Amino acid sequence: MSTPSKPSAPAKPVNHKPLRKSAARLNAVQALYQMDVAATPLAEILAQFESHWIGQEIEGDEIAAADVTLFRDIIGGVVREQRAIDPILDAALVRGWPLKRIETVLRAVLRAGAYELTARPDIPPRVIVAEYVNVAAAFLDREETGMVNAVLDGIAREQRPGDFAG
Repeated sequence: MSTPSKPSAPAKPVNHKPLRKSAARLNAVQALYQMDVAATPLAEILAQFESHWIGQEIEGDEIAAADVTLFRDIIGGVVREQRAIDPILDAALVRGWPLKRIETVLRAVLRAGAYELTARPDIPPRVIVAEYVNVAAAFLDREETGMVNAVLDGIAREQRPGDFAG
């Protein structure tokens, strides 16, 4: 005879605002990766992710709903500002390892993070760095994740020094 189990706590909604923003960043990195590897045009990548990936169930796993506005801003911003972002990243990387020599996923993470640090003063830089370290951890090993932290933290301190005073 089995004992009745306690009713489980209600599931937390998937659409919490912080989760939606994290999902937008994760999807943006995936989209930037695909754009880099397959040369997928911006309009096509936006349509593809918004209709087939974001907030969908894939192979039995529900993909978290993403803040589509943030997703679009990151993708469009990286594409629009890449000529300004890449030299900032090159300067922050170890000498002899320019951005073009960095693995594609790592490059996508760094570009997205650098875009937000330079173009989104409404988001605290520590939040941006932490978010992209978490995104990096989903795809990269510990050493590369540490590199994301160091590079983006350096850019944050250079681009937004007032956020670190005091």
